[in-house]
Amino acid sequence: MNIQGFYTGREFDADTFFGAHPYEGGTHFAVWAPSARDVKVITSGLSDGSWAEWQMHRSYSGCWEADAAGVTRGTCYQYRVCGADGSVVDHCDPYGTAMTLRPDGRSIVWGAPTCQWTDSAWMAKRSKNFDAPLNIYEAQAGSWRCKEDGTPYTYSELAKQLPAYLKENGYTHLELMPLSEYPFDGSWGYQTTGFFAPTSRYGTPDELCTLIDACHAADIGVIFDFVPVHFAVDEYGLKRFDGTALYEYPAAAVGESEWGSCNFMHSRGEIRCFLQSAADYWLRTFHADGLRMDAVSRLIYWQGDPARGVNGSTLEFLKNMNQGLQQRHPTAMLIAEDSTNFEKVTAPVEYGGLGFDYKWDLGWMNDTLDYFKKTPEERKSNLGKLTFSMMYFWREHYI
Repeated sequence: MNIQGFYTGREFDADTFFGAHPYEGGTHFAVWAPSARDVKVITSGLSDGSWAEWQMHRSYSGCWEADAAGVTRGTCYQYRVCGADGSVVDHCDPYGTAMTLRPDGRSIVWGAPTCQWTDSAWMAKRSKNFDAPLNIYEAQAGSWRCKEDGTPYTYSELAKQLPAYLKENGYTHLELMPLSEYPFDGSWGYQTTGFFAPTSRYGTPDELCTLIDACHAADIGVIFDFVPVHFAVDEYGLKRFDGTALYEYPAAAVGESEWGSCNFMHSRGEIRCFLQSAADYWLRTFHADGLRMDAVSRLIYWQGDPARGVNGSTLEFLKNMNQGLQQRHPTAMLIAEDSTNFEKVTAPVEYGGLGFDYKWDLGWMNDTLDYFKKTPEERKSNLGKLTFSMMYFWREHYI
């Protein structure tokens, strides 16, 4: 990572510097907390099971680093941040690649997954499917199918069932609702705390790789839902990370979303790099075949309201991120979940667009579901619900 590029919002590999990086004999930690008075790494799970504390030192402007001898993969940790406001809060690692199971909010030293990929042929032939049929199965990993006692299957167990089910029913792709670690089950992953950490509800990052590899072996592509708009308010997460509004807006009028979560402040280069790197991480590390970006309308307009006007900084973020992802992963699909009439969502950035490949057709979905809720008698006078999308389908690449 180029540190100057991090501050100016140009980098897509901030995770290669920040976070916990194990090496032979220890782990290197790095975190961005520019206004913090002090930062320590608090670890547990060492050989004797006791806690340990590691003092971090300021390095680059706003960054803190520490080398922790003896800290190995599987060790739990948090950053104990003495904030600018005098508060002392234990936070999970924004760039942590694994986390403990809710409600425990600690990160886990993990590093890159060690899955033995067998999908080289799939990756070589992969395309954006512009000229081929797409049949996407949307699923939430924990509720697709459960065991007799009600517990969900692990990633490894899903790998033995889900690809075969998709193949049998004629699907080309699996779309998984957000797998980035999240604290509240009811959010289904759309309020995140660990943007680089696959949720531990279903196993380890390595086991998630096994699931994706099994899908590819069955000629099934995998799309991840990605949430670049907002994050969970839990104290151990990103909120007021260094005792200031660091990742979020300082003003509640634009800093709080309609879901009660915190909106990212995309005008900061460091926040752009954080999100760009997270998006790239899922494509790069887990061989994802696409990202469906949630709530894009909230990135186009302030709070998603056209009456409040276009948010120029978030549009710039979207264009830069999509263009960078297109260059790095030219055969992966970028999909916008957007309910607005904003033009050129699926046009390339160089032609004045936002750089997405596809736009989720929410109107077709909602109208079709509404049509089938009606009685046979009511359907006769509501055929327009099945045909209305034909009035606008030519404007974008809809999916």
